[in-house]
Amino acid sequence: MRGLRCWRCVAPVLMVLAPGGCSSLLHSDAPPVQVYTLRAVPAPSDSGSDPPAAVAASLRVAHPLAGPGLGTSQIVLLQPDHRLNVYAASAWAADAPALIESLAVETLRESNQWRSIEDAESPFPSDYLLQISIRRFDADYSGGKDAAPTVRVTLDCTVGKEEGRDIVATFTASGAAVASANRLGDVVAAFQQATDAAMSSLSQQTAAAMRRSAANAPADARSATARPARSP
Repeated sequence: MRGLRCWRCVAPVLMVLAPGGCSSLLHSDAPPVQVYTLRAVPAPSDSGSDPPAAVAASLRVAHPLAGPGLGTSQIVLLQPDHRLNVYAASAWAADAPALIESLAVETLRESNQWRSIEDAESPFPSDYLLQISIRRFDADYSGGKDAAPTVRVTLDCTVGKEEGRDIVATFTASGAAVASANRLGDVVAAFQQATDAAMSSLSQQTAAAMRRSAANAPADARSATARPARSP
């Protein structure tokens, strides 16, 4: 693979920590691991129209669930023969579920469409819960090992009420971006672009689902009030 080195298989890396007095006995020729991260990018404001009113509710982002092979801090790639692999000597700053959770929380907060946004560890109660399942978070080389990959990010999302766990909406938020070159730096940039698109879609669809839920609630309440009582 031109410009990129991959492990021949996905395997855990064992790190050995030696006492200070024995450090001279250890030596490794392995290249240092380069650590990458992604940042939440605020959605561009539309100055030509009024922003939608904020949802008068709080939302908690549950810790995301990872699809097979994706619950790792290594940067995953998909080879033409359906093999999962990882880029050598490189990693995300956290495992994929933690990274996606952080990006989702920051994106939703930046949208200013909620009373509050809480992460999975927050001690404060919330009105709604967002569960994300990571279906794709990889660099796809199905077009050939020498071609620049297409990064694909696909998040299956479920929004429900925190109390009672009634489901309000299910949807998919996704993004894709072709790396400008078959180099790791360009692949990471494509991850940023694809993740930005997925997070923007997630934010918009979550807020829309909550507005529909809020709009339907008064009608449901009136219907329940108008229903005649059953005779004993």
